[in-house]
Amino acid sequence: MMSVYDFSVKMPGGASEAMAAHAGKVLLIVNTASKCGFTPQYKGLEALYRQYKDQGLEILAFPCNQFGAQEPGNEEEIKNFCSLTYDVSFPLASKIDVNGDNEDPLWHYLKQQQAGLLGSRGIKWNFTKFLVDRKGNVVARHGPQVKPEALAKDIEKLLAQPA
Repeated sequence: MMSVYDFSVKMPGGASEAMAAHAGKVLLIVNTASKCGFTPQYKGLEALYRQYKDQGLEILAFPCNQFGAQEPGNEEEIKNFCSLTYDVSFPLASKIDVNGDNEDPLWHYLKQQQAGLLGSRGIKWNFTKFLVDRKGNVVARHGPQVKPEALAKDIEKLLAQPA
């Protein structure tokens, strides 16, 4: 049976990172953008990361320019914005597509595992969040309007489970 660990993602600079490197961790995977009304959620994501990273939480952000062209920057500009504006310390992957002909294979898998509102598979906007348990199973999908801090209880439950 497949899990998120069967995929690799492109990181800034072109390096590929196996998702298996995160085996045993609780993952929060998010598509992000720097010029979106939801962009201040970076602050909440960073707070969650700092609170739970030592217990096994990893947050993986995937910049995406598919919604209102709200992530126009290159990798260096995105990294600098996140660092300087929100003091982001969790990993930022390379900019990707989450829908369409060029969608990232990991995101295709995530969407198949957890449907959105009314059973839709497509990502509707920036800051859609997927929660993954320590075994690599996609356990929840949350829309952009769900603030990161609202996920704390779910994250705590997943962190309490064995790997």
